[in-house]
Amino acid sequence: MAVPVVREFRLPDLGEGLTGAEVVRWMVEVGEVIAVDQPVVEVETAKAVVEVPCPYGGVVTARYGEVGQEVPVGAPLVTVAVPPAPGGAPGGADEPAVERPLVGYGVAETRRPGRRRVLPGGAGPAPAAVPVPAAAPAVVAVISPLVRRLAREHGLDLAAVAGSGPDGLVTRRDVERAILATAVPEKTAVPRGTGPAAGAAGAAAGPDGELVPLRGLRRAVAEKLTRSHREIPAATCWVDADATGLTELRAELNRVPGPKVSVLALLARICLAGLERFPELNASVEGEALRRHPAVHLGFAAQGPRGLLVPVLRDAGRLGTERLSAELARLTEGARAGSLGPAELTGGTFTLNNYGVFGVDGSTPLLNHPEAAMLGVGRITAKPWVHEGELAVRQVVQLSFTFDHRVCDGGTAGGFLRFVADCVERPGLLLRAL
Repeated sequence: MAVPVVREFRLPDLGEGLTGAEVVRWMVEVGEVIAVDQPVVEVETAKAVVEVPCPYGGVVTARYGEVGQEVPVGAPLVTVAVPPAPGGAPGGADEPAVERPLVGYGVAETRRPGRRRVLPGGAGPAPAAVPVPAAAPAVVAVISPLVRRLAREHGLDLAAVAGSGPDGLVTRRDVERAILATAVPEKTAVPRGTGPAAGAAGAAAGPDGELVPLRGLRRAVAEKLTRSHREIPAATCWVDADATGLTELRAELNRVPGPKVSVLALLARICLAGLERFPELNASVEGEALRRHPAVHLGFAAQGPRGLLVPVLRDAGRLGTERLSAELARLTEGARAGSLGPAELTGGTFTLNNYGVFGVDGSTPLLNHPEAAMLGVGRITAKPWVHEGELAVRQVVQLSFTFDHRVCDGGTAGGFLRFVADCVERPGLLLRAL
């Protein structure tokens, strides 16, 4: 009788710059039979809570890491006894003889031989209890289970995606480009568990109060904001604007049958037009050099169960206003549901911060390092305003603009903010800018 081969599944690279993840919840037990791409563990990174699917099907023979323990990238997560495929080939038709590196976020790693261990006699489940998976269709050059899951959630056929990685390997960026190119309709995200509240585990109470360790998202936020405050010489300017015209435009657009347009989408469209006029603000400082980004990856602040998140809408300048509104709504709902992955929470080049939803007028936020600029929007509320020489009640908003003074001087920052304010007051100016 053919003996199953034990495959070791290691924690893949879950995002840009992440070195590990904390185990939130195990989704399988030792001895359980799992299918290819079945989620086996839920982990929390500095970016998001994600379910990690295993690329092997068979019987789970071991788990590594307790709940609350941090597992480094590349460390073992589970081992799986993979039954031989029909014809005697070990590992099934879609399993390579040599384990290739688990990638999926566009970063190629050094190849290494896969580890194989044959179950000794009597160890683990009996071979007869291991189901034999059906032969897989054509082999697709994609290794990361997270990339396969992204494609599956968007109904994308990986066999039709051209890989840009080594030997045609399909990476996360390849899948994202294919999704954008085909304009696949969004699917309702299945909320992932949010796990224990950030910082709740490991809290120590004493006579001086409770000491709560910074973990997961809170630790990442603390580190990033500290670095931003330490490294970036930021300055803020602000202006009040009459947003009555903007609110009237939105009401008029939404009277027409079709998708509704949000105020946030109109503000995003204004920001994108402003960045076309002032492209030096869509930049970041790298050492003693300034990198100007060719595309605007628009981040925006959204409150989620784990705290404040910044979802990123990639290539936002390529989207029309209705599509902008739909994508912003989708990402906002994903932030609230805790279902956004690292790919949707990293890589921003400019941030739009609508703190008006909290009922406040103004703010001087820290920049989202390494970005060079952020537009803040306060609440839109009725205030007395001089309009056409007469005192009137108008819908007024305060706009603030925080910028990296290394990237530009006050003239550029003031020019951008004034352009935004003018478009808020007279939205028809957008037609001239576009």
